[in-house]
Amino acid sequence: MVKLDSAKLEDILKLLIGLVLIIWINLLASSYFGRIDLTEEKRYTIKPATKKLLEELDDVVTIEVYLEGELNASFKRLQKSIKETLEEFRIYSDNKLQYSFVDPSSALNEQARGEFMQGLMARGIQPTNVIDNRDGNRVEKLIFPGAIVSYGGVEQGVMLLGGNKAASSEEKINQSIEGIEYNLASTIHGLTSIERKSVGVIRGHGELDEVEMASLLTSLDANYNLSFIDVDKPLPSLGAVFLAKPTTSFTETEKYNLDQYLMNGGKLFMLLDKLQANMDSASSVSNYSFPYNLNLDDMLFKYGVRINNDLIQDNSASNYPVNVGNFGDQPQIKMIKWWFYPIINRYGDHVITRNMDAVIGKFMSTMDTVKADRVKKTPIMFTSEYSRSMTAPVNVSLQDLRKNLTPEMLNKANLPVAYLLEGKFTSLYKNRFKPEGVNDQQFKERSEADAKIVIVSDGDIAKNDVNPRTGSPQPLGFDPFSGVDYANEEFILNTLNYLVDDEGLITARNKQIKIRPLDKVKISNEKTKWQMINLVLPIILLIGYGVIRFYLRKRKYTGFKTD
Repeated sequence: MVKLDSAKLEDILKLLIGLVLIIWINLLASSYFGRIDLTEEKRYTIKPATKKLLEELDDVVTIEVYLEGELNASFKRLQKSIKETLEEFRIYSDNKLQYSFVDPSSALNEQARGEFMQGLMARGIQPTNVIDNRDGNRVEKLIFPGAIVSYGGVEQGVMLLGGNKAASSEEKINQSIEGIEYNLASTIHGLTSIERKSVGVIRGHGELDEVEMASLLTSLDANYNLSFIDVDKPLPSLGAVFLAKPTTSFTETEKYNLDQYLMNGGKLFMLLDKLQANMDSASSVSNYSFPYNLNLDDMLFKYGVRINNDLIQDNSASNYPVNVGNFGDQPQIKMIKWWFYPIINRYGDHVITRNMDAVIGKFMSTMDTVKADRVKKTPIMFTSEYSRSMTAPVNVSLQDLRKNLTPEMLNKANLPVAYLLEGKFTSLYKNRFKPEGVNDQQFKERSEADAKIVIVSDGDIAKNDVNPRTGSPQPLGFDPFSGVDYANEEFILNTLNYLVDDEGLITARNKQIKIRPLDKVKISNEKTKWQMINLVLPIILLIGYGVIRFYLRKRKYTGFKTD
């Protein structure tokens, strides 16, 4: 029989209280969900906009990732990060998001494997050839670092390996890890969103036509409600308005309509050529480029930016095929750097361009900012460290390719070629006569706080090349002479996403995962010290603990005393 005041009863009561407390804590935890991210850069924290997207899913989203099988250390790190992100997605979606990992090379036979891989490439998941060394042997493996996202019977491919090609392989993996949340969340949003944002493309001023913009228009149509608009009348309510390389002048009425669209919280994305320059006449010895008369300079100046009457020459530039002579009766074509085609690979610190690959431009101009109260001006694209500007009139001639540009001639660094303007803009028509025939009863002299403009000093960024043999448009950003894919389309889509993104998913591009490499020299120098600390010190501490415990027990039970 157990007495009420016995030690045994006390122990039993403590045990029961502990069990009840554990059960109560588990019940409480199941009712109130929470997660704590103790990492410095909050790498496991999902953005609020992504959480909201996942919590509002009304049906199951299935994601099949094709990064499985034998992978090297870098791709295993990418795979692990994808799994961690998807697990967070699953939890926040209340299990409405389901995912699995598949090895594309695990098909039963070579034919089935080839067909499966061709299907992945058709969905936009491009393979990467990974070369590794195992036991002194060179091993090559084709991997598909992407996923297929399915919802409601519709599926879409998404690449999970990205980053800047100029970065090291470790940095590219890190940049890819930083982009996992945004790439997956934006794909899910595109599949599950019922109401898509609207984007209007301005027509009527000699802009790039449907063939020249075919690649971009296809991508825009897949992501937005796309429409072509004239600005000779008030603009409708649109998520953003896009203007690509106009060549004829805007009337005051058209400028007034653009101005008032912006004053009502509108978003403008303008790709503007300042000088008339093209390759059709570049074979001539004297082919001078003069400014376009777009009649937009005063409006841009009022908003806080100016495109200068010049053209940029950059040491970081694309090549162009030139006939350098004949060998017998056969022309000798050589690829020579064409300084007027700058490769932009230096960006401002902004979500639009974070971890983005290089963009190719054609006949770009420099840009300056001017005073505009309550307008924040953010440069987002720059030339390389070796560039220069040439003031109009500029002779654009292939004959100049035979000249060498020395570093002393390319003496200007990081010239801005694109700006983001945000804030409360002042109308161009404040304290001015309004154009005849416009309805100015609802005229606004200052914009709402969320008005934004992105201006790039090159209209050809949105222009795709056309295959001369088939007449079919090529992907935007593809350089047919070098075979390189540039990030022109990614830049334009990122910019439009930023302009129209009320949900805030674009903020997921701000995620930063720091690389903390080990100091190999320090490791070599201090190897013995840390081996002793890790192997010998625990044994010494354990022996010391045993000696002290023996001494204390002997003192307690034998009455041993020291002098």
